[in-house]
Amino acid sequence: MTLAPRPRLLPGLLALSLAIAALAAAAVPAGASAATHHSASARTVHAAPKKKKRVAHKQKPAHRSTPADAPSSKLSTSKRRTKRAKPKHPPPTAPQHVAHAHGKREHAPRLLARCGFTPASRGKIFSHAVYVVDENTHTPLYARNADAVAPIASVSKLMTAVVWLDSAHAPLQRHLSITTADLDTLKFTGSRLDVGASLTRANLLHVALMSSENRAAAALSRDYPGGRPAFVAAMNAKAHRLGMPHTHFVNGTGLSPQNVSTARELASLVRAANGYPLIRRYSIDHEERVPTGNGQLQYVNSNRLVRYGQVHASVQKTGFINESGHNMVMRVMVHGRRPVIVTMLGSATPEGSRLDGVRIAHWLSCSLR
Repeated sequence: MTLAPRPRLLPGLLALSLAIAALAAAAVPAGASAATHHSASARTVHAAPKKKKRVAHKQKPAHRSTPADAPSSKLSTSKRRTKRAKPKHPPPTAPQHVAHAHGKREHAPRLLARCGFTPASRGKIFSHAVYVVDENTHTPLYARNADAVAPIASVSKLMTAVVWLDSAHAPLQRHLSITTADLDTLKFTGSRLDVGASLTRANLLHVALMSSENRAAAALSRDYPGGRPAFVAAMNAKAHRLGMPHTHFVNGTGLSPQNVSTARELASLVRAANGYPLIRRYSIDHEERVPTGNGQLQYVNSNRLVRYGQVHASVQKTGFINESGHNMVMRVMVHGRRPVIVTMLGSATPEGSRLDGVRIAHWLSCSLR
């Protein structure tokens, strides 16, 4: 009975020893963990400067350039600059050609609506057939019944002058007299030149072009090697050479309705006539006093647009017979320097033809530069 208390002490001691052991076990990992963490931190702190040194060591060669590398760097920079500069300094020939081509497209001549070239304005044109063409570019600016064949009346006298000047068979200052062979037996029109009047060939050409004097033109066509038949044949041959297939002549005055052409083809005749200095001078002269052997006669230009300075032209000619109506052709100098050929056929009145010329001249001066 005396040994009973010992078993009660043993469990208490065991529990105490176990608690002490547990505390010791718990203390040892925590210390080890702290030591481990301390050593890792120490390594990190000591390693950081080494990394900085390695980075600095790697970066230094990137920023350094040896003497061998320096020219290469400059050359590459120069090449890059050259490549960038190429668009700023292109070869001169190609861009000039492109600019010239673009200039042609951008500045192609045309009549502008803001200058009055509208359907309503075009509807007020009196002439039956109209053709307007820029001579430098051969660009048609306006065409109305331009290929309709019609009588051209005294516009024929431009071809009369061209053919007579081409022959050059007689001096211009030699006199030529008006005869009964020069009278109009077709329309029986009158003339201020009486039979027997004697004028120089230059004066006959002058009044035929400026004032549309019929007997002057008839005398010049008679004064040709082979006579009038040869002269008319030469007129038709010249029209063929000028590329005027629908143009035909039967006399040099234009009094016959069988002298026909188109507004488009007459532009070729005007262009050809402009190549003769005397035609340019005589056709646009405002007035001239000519001796006839029995006194002097004062002639004025039959084209009122030219006579009163409403249009600046280098060549002009008017014409009228009942079958043709009133006709007018001009080589207009727009702003005094740009040639545009205007042909108008078939106006019912001379005033209608004049107003058409004024309207078209305004279109041209406003639209073209």
